[in-house]
Amino acid sequence: MMDLNTIECASSSDGLEDEEIHSQITHQFASSKPHNNNNNNNNNLGIIPPGLPPATSVHELLECPVCTNSMYPPIHQCHNGHTLCSTCKTQVQNRCPTCRQELGNIRCLALEKVAESLELPCRYFSLGCPEIFPYYSKLKHEALCNFRPYNCPYAGSECSVTGDIPFLVTHLRDDHKVDMHTGCTFNHRYVKSNPREVENATWMLTVFHCFGQYFCLHFEAFQLGMAPVYMAFLRFMGDEADARNYSYSLEVGANGRKLTWEGTPRSIRDSHRKVRDSHDGLIIQRNMALFFSGGDRKELKLRVTGKIWKEQQNPEGGVCIPNLCS
Repeated sequence: MMDLNTIECASSSDGLEDEEIHSQITHQFASSKPHNNNNNNNNNLGIIPPGLPPATSVHELLECPVCTNSMYPPIHQCHNGHTLCSTCKTQVQNRCPTCRQELGNIRCLALEKVAESLELPCRYFSLGCPEIFPYYSKLKHEALCNFRPYNCPYAGSECSVTGDIPFLVTHLRDDHKVDMHTGCTFNHRYVKSNPREVENATWMLTVFHCFGQYFCLHFEAFQLGMAPVYMAFLRFMGDEADARNYSYSLEVGANGRKLTWEGTPRSIRDSHRKVRDSHDGLIIQRNMALFFSGGDRKELKLRVTGKIWKEQQNPEGGVCIPNLCS
């Protein structure tokens, strides 16, 4: 990612005056820690035999001492009986991380058999998931569980923070200093001097609050094949099923021409890069963007307007009708 100190984004929302906003978005947040809502007391949910202290529960026996994830076959052990998962075995130079003895290729078949007999709650039980699964089905479910934490949707720097939507909104506002707006219409102006020197760039994220939900507006420059382009797209802070209840439009133009885009916002379950690489948004070729900017085409001054609406079911006709917020 290039140094974006020179990139300037000016924005306005719902009729507000244009306001110049300088952003530095390659800053790393060393103080930000992942928001971990996982409840480590799931051992107490019917899987500890009577009289067995929590420290030696079966669930903890199945926890890899290196990565602390649940172990799945093949489960390896050293000559002294210390276990670890197959992924970590390849990373410890064939030495037991507990006693430093040589590992060899010993399988812990007894522990694998014990795992087969277990039924465990989803690891996101404390976040509201009520499901209980056989041990070997649990991992597959958790990868897609609707109650799993969301990744931070910020683009422009690596951020490993996870959490629920209210936590991430606060994190975006306080740690990433993103623009926060209320309303379902927007009018943004993206500015950049010497745009021909920009091959890859990300402007400051903007978050909108409407219909009781949060939406992230992205704008960036990148290479599409050999052609430099700009792209704007919207992501929904929630799951894909809920995202399909909303639609949005984007428009850019000047000098009697305009480009428009209409679509459904993508869930933040889909990474920013995945959405960008699927070209699911308003794409503007650089020459057209400079034409829209006017003047001598040496400076990018691109105005992007748009709106978000909620699709409502018409009880009589059975069709969706747009519901625009005021």
